[in-house]
Amino acid sequence: MKITILVIGKTEDDYLKQGIDKYIKRLKHYTKLEVIELPELKNTKALSQDQQKAREAELLLKKINANDHVILLDERGSEFSSKQFAGYIDKRGHAAADLVFIVGGPYGFDQDVYNRANDKLSLSRMTFSHQMIRLFFVEQLYRAYTILKGEPYHHE
Repeated sequence: MKITILVIGKTEDDYLKQGIDKYIKRLKHYTKLEVIELPELKNTKALSQDQQKAREAELLLKKINANDHVILLDERGSEFSSKQFAGYIDKRGHAAADLVFIVGGPYGFDQDVYNRANDKLSLSRMTFSHQMIRLFFVEQLYRAYTILKGEPYHHE
């Protein structure tokens, strides 16, 4: 199983980049991982939020294969504890499909992306910037693998 994380735009702040890179490097010991940063839209002042989401959807959907299991990081998604998320990753790891986690742009997802998604995952009922979610998610992904391997990273 391969895990892909699709994001709109580059991570801008150095402190976030450093944290994300730290966990991506650690994750390479557990799984095949790819992070794909799609370019942010240009000249968006003339576009409505719905038009921006539709254009982002076109970019996102081009990167998804028919067999992929697509999970949106979405505030309306299922919430898991870290152990439950580890179980989810373990269960999905036994399936043939690759996992594609998507972090949307600042306005969320277009309906076409929701229609393609297999699952939605919420990291919190709070709202975080789409930049910060990247760090939180890769840390939780790393935590899930350490739980599955019985390593001493996660404490209860």
